[in-house]
Amino acid sequence: MTPAIFNPRVHSLPRASFLVLGSLVLAVPLSHFPQIRRDPFIVFPAIIALIGTADTIRCIQRRWNLYHAGVILCIYMDLMTVVLILFFLLYPYTF
Repeated sequence: MTPAIFNPRVHSLPRASFLVLGSLVLAVPLSHFPQIRRDPFIVFPAIIALIGTADTIRCIQRRWNLYHAGVILCIYMDLMTVVLILFFLLYPYTF
C-alpha cells in the first residue's frame, strides 16, 4: 500500500502544503532575496506552487464544516505564496 501523500489520485492536504511551502523555500535562494536578481529558474517553483494550490483546491468538501474552513485558509496561504514567488520572478524585469 502506498501512503496517500505519495498517491496523486488521493486528495492530500499535507502534500499540497508541502509542495507550496517547499517551492517557496526553493524560490527564496534562487531570487537572492535581499537583492532580488533575475533568474528564469524561478519559473519552476512557481509552477510547483500552482500545482500545490490546485491540489489544495481539490481537498474542499461540498458541505461546509471546520475542515472546509481550514482548507479555505490553506488556499489563502497558497495564494499569498504564489504571489510572492511571482513577485520574485517578475520584479527584476520591471527595471
